[in-house]
Amino acid sequence: MSGLFSQSAHPNGESLCSLPADSGSSQAECMQQHGGGGGEAESRARPLPAAPAPAPAPAAARLRRFAAEKRALPQPRVMVVLAGRDETDEPADAMSSSDSADEDFRKPASPMPSRYLGKPLCTYSGLQEFPEVVPLNVGGTYFTTRLSTLRRYDDTMLAAMFSGRHHIPRDAEGRFFIDRDGAYFGDILNFLRAGELPQRDRVRSVHREAQYYSIGPLLESLEQVQPLTGETVRQAFLDLLPYYKENLERIVEIAKLRAMQRKARFAKLKICVYKEEMPVTPYERPLFNSLRFERSESEAKLFEHHCEVDVSFGPWEAVADVYDLLHCIVSDLAQRGITAEHQCIGVCDKHLINHYYCKRPIYEFKITWW
Repeated sequence: MSGLFSQSAHPNGESLCSLPADSGSSQAECMQQHGGGGGEAESRARPLPAAPAPAPAPAAARLRRFAAEKRALPQPRVMVVLAGRDETDEPADAMSSSDSADEDFRKPASPMPSRYLGKPLCTYSGLQEFPEVVPLNVGGTYFTTRLSTLRRYDDTMLAAMFSGRHHIPRDAEGRFFIDRDGAYFGDILNFLRAGELPQRDRVRSVHREAQYYSIGPLLESLEQVQPLTGETVRQAFLDLLPYYKENLERIVEIAKLRAMQRKARFAKLKICVYKEEMPVTPYERPLFNSLRFERSESEAKLFEHHCEVDVSFGPWEAVADVYDLLHCIVSDLAQRGITAEHQCIGVCDKHLINHYYCKRPIYEFKITWW
């Protein structure tokens, strides 16, 4: 019995039985067995102990209060806490923590933090499946092709899009949507199906689309036909003039500014185009090839000058001559929708030293805006 009950000393010398939570005995039986039911008069007649007893435990004081008021013992309450527990934590006494437990139950429970808070409710995972016959909507133009056609070459953008690793949206009709101009997508499919190349007037545009979709075999095939083959040869010549694009932009800016200042429909510019590096004269030309490399650096500086023109092209070393460069200038301006006409109006004819004069040709360009 000593293992089931424990006595607590009252300041007046009265002992009180403490019951465990799962005990079936009543408080009255415990008081009768241990002489605790004699009332207040009997407890006052008992002699005080020689030494002062320790203060009653909170659980014993509660039991005594319930016995005096003849109330039933409260049922034990269990609070479940969903939290991690260290190995060093020790279980607390249920009787000694009952007061704090009551206060905890009176407080509203706070929701536990979720580890998924802030993440999207629905995320795309797994591979997207495609039918064998794929309906497409490319910028509003509808196409239908086989899945194997789109996956013809592994290292292309289309093969990556329809590999299942990327999510492709659908339109209202269920077609797979590609946000791109579909005017030349049919030429892309024809090459993927049977290796067909587009007509000449569509080669440049299809080449641009092939660059977007990263279709290497189509790019190589298009670069072997006109007009891209001629463009490759022409670009090899223009690479000799690294300032060509800058000068082309300068022509456009100057012509635009002059037309706006004069409120005119066109503007005129003076452009110098020369191939040889050294200036020549009729007296020097027979000996030009031998003299150009024999001049010292100080003598060469005497021939350096800038012609009084708006833009100057040259020199370069190639078979292509001045008229070839003039054709490149007019063609590139036409690609930008700018009409350009040119005519030779003379030479620089600037005196340099002794009988040497600058003989670089000067061309007048007429840029028409509207």
